[in-house]
Amino acid sequence: MEQKTKLLLAEDDENLGLLLKEYLVAKGYDASLFPDGEAAYKGFMRDHYDICILDVMMPKKDGFTLAKDIRIVNQDVPIIFLTAKNMKEDVLEGFKLGADDYITKPFSMEELIMRIEAILRRTSQESLQNAQPVFTLGRFTFDTKKQTLSEGENVIKLTTKESDLLKLLCQNANKILERNYALKSIWIDDNYFNARSMDVYITKLRKHLKDEPGVEIINVHGKGYKLIM
Repeated sequence: MEQKTKLLLAEDDENLGLLLKEYLVAKGYDASLFPDGEAAYKGFMRDHYDICILDVMMPKKDGFTLAKDIRIVNQDVPIIFLTAKNMKEDVLEGFKLGADDYITKPFSMEELIMRIEAILRRTSQESLQNAQPVFTLGRFTFDTKKQTLSEGENVIKLTTKESDLLKLLCQNANKILERNYALKSIWIDDNYFNARSMDVYITKLRKHLKDEPGVEIINVHGKGYKLIM
């Protein structure tokens, strides 16, 4: 059976929220409705979602603040903003925060569905391109599925966390991998103990790669790490 697309809906207008949820469920989506930004953030942290639809004006945590918090945890999940405003500044603010689309109320349900489907088609194509199972790191070959780092006959079996961390570094090669993003992606919580744990795994990865001069994991002060290759 095909798995339904999981959709997070944050809308403080109870009537509109219920109407949207019912319509999305009728169209085959697995939709979860949250009445404010704070509840939506907690829901996002508890579960996996394929797309987020966020009202901009909400109590406790507005849609823009919620989007910022979501982007710290997940840089890729598509976000659509719903708003009663139609101000150019708001539209620009939404896109600066990494929004994929922006719909001004009132809108038709059909238009919303068409926009959701267009975004999901694009992101599914991108995820296929990004689902690279093997990376080349100088003389080393990193197999993400086997969790191995190999150089000829010499094969190092990585732990799950070592593999997950190296995969994030490879996906962001020559770019800064932010500490908070890595921590929340792999350890879920960015507390002090998990941060120290991640430092230990970075040290282990450096030891594994020490014989390859063309590959280096550097610290970027106050920001995170960068895999240079």
